[in-house]
Amino acid sequence: MDRRSFLGSLLATAASVPAFAAQPLTQSSSLRGSLDVSNFGVRPDIFDDQSKLLQEVLNTASRENKPVFLPSGTYVVSRLELPSRTRLIGIRGASRIVYGGGGTMMSATGPELVHIEGIAFDGANQNFEDAFGGLLHIRACPNVVIEKCDFSGSNGTAITLDTCGGRLDRNKISGAAGLAAVFSVNATGLSITNNVVSDCSNGGLLVHRWEVGEDNTIVSGNRISRIAARGGGTGQRGNGINLFRTNGVIVSNNHISDCAFSAVRANSASNAQILGNTCLRSGETALYAEFKFEGSIISNNIVDGGTIGISIANFNEGGRLAICSNNLIRNLSKTGPYKAENSGFGIGISVEADTSVTGNVIEGAPKYGIGMGWGPYLRNVIAANNIIRKSPKGIAVSVVKGSGSASIVGNTIEGATRGAVVGHRWVDAVTKDLALGSRKPFPHLTVERNIVA
Repeated sequence: MDRRSFLGSLLATAASVPAFAAQPLTQSSSLRGSLDVSNFGVRPDIFDDQSKLLQEVLNTASRENKPVFLPSGTYVVSRLELPSRTRLIGIRGASRIVYGGGGTMMSATGPELVHIEGIAFDGANQNFEDAFGGLLHIRACPNVVIEKCDFSGSNGTAITLDTCGGRLDRNKISGAAGLAAVFSVNATGLSITNNVVSDCSNGGLLVHRWEVGEDNTIVSGNRISRIAARGGGTGQRGNGINLFRTNGVIVSNNHISDCAFSAVRANSASNAQILGNTCLRSGETALYAEFKFEGSIISNNIVDGGTIGISIANFNEGGRLAICSNNLIRNLSKTGPYKAENSGFGIGISVEADTSVTGNVIEGAPKYGIGMGWGPYLRNVIAANNIIRKSPKGIAVSVVKGSGSASIVGNTIEGATRGAVVGHRWVDAVTKDLALGSRKPFPHLTVERNIVA
């Protein structure tokens, strides 16, 4: 099929889908004084590329500091450069832009502001020239607002933001085949809220930096589902939300399901807060704080399904200082997406250094409920007032020479057929049940007042 026939089929498909009922334009203050593209010769539902005419309208509106209105219909565009003051408003479910091919779809570098609302972006599964390219690619903009838009058919990302602030709100993104649905790098005060993300090939929402630094992005209220890892790896891909080198990020109240690896994965991300998320059927560790970080709070989350509920790891790389509290974890599996390493899969919570583990409820972890330390990588860990049910071992704690202090106090452990508290040297259990003895065989351990049933 040639390009013209291909675009024709897209236009025919669009015409067959009934548009959502549009609100009267008089009700939208964002459209008052706007430039209607139809008054400048831009026509919907035709084969021809509308980029040149639409570019002229956007440039004129930028100079006059006015919004641009895109009426209902399908418009073919490519290589559209957004000017310094871009305000592009459409009718959600009716105003549709299709990528015509040729390198990029819509991009901007250094604009004062970009505000896009109510537009459906369709990448037609065509290639981009940039490895990080997407349907919408914005660089160095302090005020980006993308809201109530739909993104589909991207062979790369849906939205790429490089050194941007602002917000992405109430968008729907599906089928991004590249790095992620949204890729933000070096953000400058960004909020990603209330979006629906689904069926992406390698990632959901990625918040990264080229070097470790303050990022302070807020990721809240999003629904993320069915994130694959088609690019392979052991956790680089396949995550619903992924933080990398970003300090001060808040990830809260998201609903995340069916990710190939983690629901939320924070790599070298200090002062991260992972709060109140619902994480269902993760393929590997559901909630992860790993590698070189200092400071992480993981609290009030629900984890139902996964191979490890929560992992706060890599003290050998400098990963330390965390609170893990009031999480509900259940229905874990010992079968992961690759051959198990170190302690393996089937663990409720795994921690290593300078961490308080309190008030969690863990049920059905098939290996053990809480793992404390890995070899000598254990220091200042408290496990207190947790409930652990139906795990062969309740708590496994490292007793390797050189291990730091650990306190296991006031936990309720039921149904631990192979011991409520068991000392480990690496993967091997080397003690009887420490919760049942009265003496203190290891000076670095305090084990007391636990209830064993």
